[in-house]
Amino acid sequence: MPDEKKKIVAKKQVNPKDVTICDATAQMIAKAQRDGVELAFDRAISMKACPIGADSACCKHCTMGPCRLNAKDPYGKVGVCGADIDTIQARNFGRMVAAGTAAHTDHGMGMLDLFREVVTGHNKDYRIKDPFKLEAVAKSIGIETEGREMMDIAKDLYEELERTYTQVDGEIPFAKRVPAKTLELWRKHNLVPRGAMREIMEMMHRSAMGVDQQYENIVQQCSRTALADGWGGSMVATEISDILFGTPSPVAIETNMGVLKEDQVNIIVHGHEPNLFESMLESVNEPSLIQAAKDAGAKGLNLVGMCCSGLEMFVRHGVPHAGNFMSTEAILVTGAVDAFAVDVQCIKQGLAKVADCYDTPLITTNYRAKIEGAQHVQFDENEPKACTDEVVVKAITRFKNRTAAVEIPPIVNTGVHGFSHEYISYMLGGTFRGSYTPLNDNVINGRIRGVAGVVGCTNPRVKQDWVHVELVKELIKNDVLVLQTGCSQIALAKAGLTTPEAAHLAGPGLKEVCETVGMPPVLGMGACVDNSRILIAASEMVRTGGLGDSIADLPAVGCAPEYMSEKAIAIGQYFVASGVYTIFGSTYPVVEGTKFHKLLFEGLEELGFGKWGFAVDPYEMAKMMIAHIDKKRKALGIDKARERVLMDMADRQQLSA
Repeated sequence: MPDEKKKIVAKKQVNPKDVTICDATAQMIAKAQRDGVELAFDRAISMKACPIGADSACCKHCTMGPCRLNAKDPYGKVGVCGADIDTIQARNFGRMVAAGTAAHTDHGMGMLDLFREVVTGHNKDYRIKDPFKLEAVAKSIGIETEGREMMDIAKDLYEELERTYTQVDGEIPFAKRVPAKTLELWRKHNLVPRGAMREIMEMMHRSAMGVDQQYENIVQQCSRTALADGWGGSMVATEISDILFGTPSPVAIETNMGVLKEDQVNIIVHGHEPNLFESMLESVNEPSLIQAAKDAGAKGLNLVGMCCSGLEMFVRHGVPHAGNFMSTEAILVTGAVDAFAVDVQCIKQGLAKVADCYDTPLITTNYRAKIEGAQHVQFDENEPKACTDEVVVKAITRFKNRTAAVEIPPIVNTGVHGFSHEYISYMLGGTFRGSYTPLNDNVINGRIRGVAGVVGCTNPRVKQDWVHVELVKELIKNDVLVLQTGCSQIALAKAGLTTPEAAHLAGPGLKEVCETVGMPPVLGMGACVDNSRILIAASEMVRTGGLGDSIADLPAVGCAPEYMSEKAIAIGQYFVASGVYTIFGSTYPVVEGTKFHKLLFEGLEELGFGKWGFAVDPYEMAKMMIAHIDKKRKALGIDKARERVLMDMADRQQLSA
């Protein structure tokens, strides 16, 4: 590596074993230190988080400030305009929800735009791969499907789902999927989203200086905006992706950095939009490009995913996955990455410097997300291979001229992923009787204590993957079935918890169910946008019966142990507003003891919604989650396990006596 490209780490270097439990990432951190290359782990220890900002006790929404309040004496002073701590926190929280919702909404609208182009025949490069999912989604929102042509149904579905974004009044289409009692509560409190654009706009307006100055009223709009994400933008993105690219079903997939091949051209795709990755899959299977790679001395082309777009391909096509968010810089240190293509969301600007150190082309592909120092090759859905073929050509060129020393950690883990909510129904009930009844029955009889969604990011402020892994071990040991999306899913796959063989780590009840069905105790459902699958699964549990009348009645909890983005706050708020107790780790943007804190952590539940929770220690998180599950079981009257017993004739005679 040329000296002028080195980024010397002048400050204290991290001990790899202190910041990650991923052996491959630890190996690359050590190599980066030898190479004089700075990673996010190094920046995290040299950049102390602002304590006032972490508590959301500052306001910079106008130029009279910024105003900084004291979290230790939150009511001791107010901002220049008179805004108190509760107003300031609520405004900051609302803007995080708006930003997170905007990210998912923009992604979802991009998917819907592609769907429109396919439906109208303007785009010939993509097609509807799952007509059964198309029909099911259409039926779920009241579109007539009987005896109609697929494309006619698709046109009606597009027009209906477009309202999710552009509608200025009424209720978003997927409100029809919400359990009746939950929807009744939303209507009572005026929370049913109109259209995502309107809700985001209103949230930004109301959180501006001099507008909404009543924290409870601001939180009401926080909930409505977040619900426009979970039951709107994100849900549309997931459903349209399934329709266009196929609904996931379980597949065994290789993970970790060992999926890179020294004798092949390694191409990584990182981001969130499946259409780029789908086209990349076409390009790496193009015979002329495969031959070009061989002519350059490679044995072939090796396509690998990272983060959430990788998870999309993970669950649909079995494409190997190299790691989660906190490994994205570290994998470049292998020297084996020949091209690193990105689109939108969760992409560190630091990738550009690390890629430059190893002469790896970092290629941005979306006009929304350019990075100084990176190359840009614009991706056009109407001519997708023009971009993805060029990425492959750049990768082949880099392979042919590799100068960086290659060191690939020899670690490959296998996980089973792709548990869409449709497949869960099929898995439990069978082809002709797909149903959530077996799941509900096993929750009622106590074999499964409850269900937990453990999702989200990795954050350099905590030890990578450790909280995810320890939390989930505790949950499954206590018979809690775990559903997963996002970077958390990779943490669990690397730890060996996403295979059916992991059932031996579960409690006796969950273990019995897993072994009977042949499933893991941890069900990977897709990317972070696919949290909407968990919402639909929860709704199906309510509709199936026996576990209450609303999502808030279910013995179910959610947790994001290492969250780091505004998208996570939006996700958390839409789960809370849907009725789920949701615990975040790492940090939480609120001052404990304030009225705003009390509303989020107690008051919302008293109104019939879910509530927020916070903990740093995974064992404390597990304790809180299990206690909540047990509270809900008791409220449902199923707190004592009721095993089914086969009765003989004497037993039956005794019953009739």
